[in-house]
Amino acid sequence: MARVLVGVKRVIDYAVKIRVKPDKSGVVTEGVKHSMNPFDEIAVEEAVRMKEKKLAAEIIAVSCGPAQSQETLRTALAMGVDKAIHVEVTGKDLETLQPIHISKILAKLAQDEKADLVIVGKQAIDDDCNQTAQMTAALLDWPQGTFASKIEQSDGSLTIVREIDGGLETVKVKTPAVISADLRLNEPRYATLPNIMKAKKKPLKKVTPKDLGVEIKSHYDVVSVEDPPVRQAGSVLPDVDSLVAKLKEGGFV
Repeated sequence: MARVLVGVKRVIDYAVKIRVKPDKSGVVTEGVKHSMNPFDEIAVEEAVRMKEKKLAAEIIAVSCGPAQSQETLRTALAMGVDKAIHVEVTGKDLETLQPIHISKILAKLAQDEKADLVIVGKQAIDDDCNQTAQMTAALLDWPQGTFASKIEQSDGSLTIVREIDGGLETVKVKTPAVISADLRLNEPRYATLPNIMKAKKKPLKKVTPKDLGVEIKSHYDVVSVEDPPVRQAGSVLPDVDSLVAKLKEGGFV
């Protein structure tokens, strides 16, 4: 049976209104509610379902970030993950942390933990990068199944239905492999109170990027972070002729 490594990221909660810092260097994170990235919740759920079907022997969750990332890992443990690894990143390194660093960390841990499968969310809702799964697969030289909306396992291979712009694409990959979870892969369970209590006793190991031989250095600079432009109010027009005239006035026709 497979050993599954799942990446989970601590992000600003999806229900929180994002505020840009006055100096436009990023968004305000202090005093703001955080939670597990929703796509990573789907990745965790898929790994847990694999274990319930006796397709996976052990699930290991990994999160990179400050001490509060352990709360995210405890959520994963309460959902059914067996053990967790917190890669502690703080201060300037946390500001510099980019998908390439996460990919190097996941690739190293996949080798150290002898994982057969790496599952991550297709993207994080804070930076929307959608890069980690692809780069992790490249670093490991493993096949990848990204934007997965359905996964079936048989005879050491995975059949993955991918969501693409033109519809659905079905691919078959041999394990070990890297998968990124799309929105329709599953609906994550809620952690029950007994499982939340059990999660406190499950093993959680702390390491640093340096322990894994990963150097955190910037590969690009964020020039400016800005709010999207305010949407202009609409108007109700009395008839089609008025609509056509308005469109011509705006240069649309």
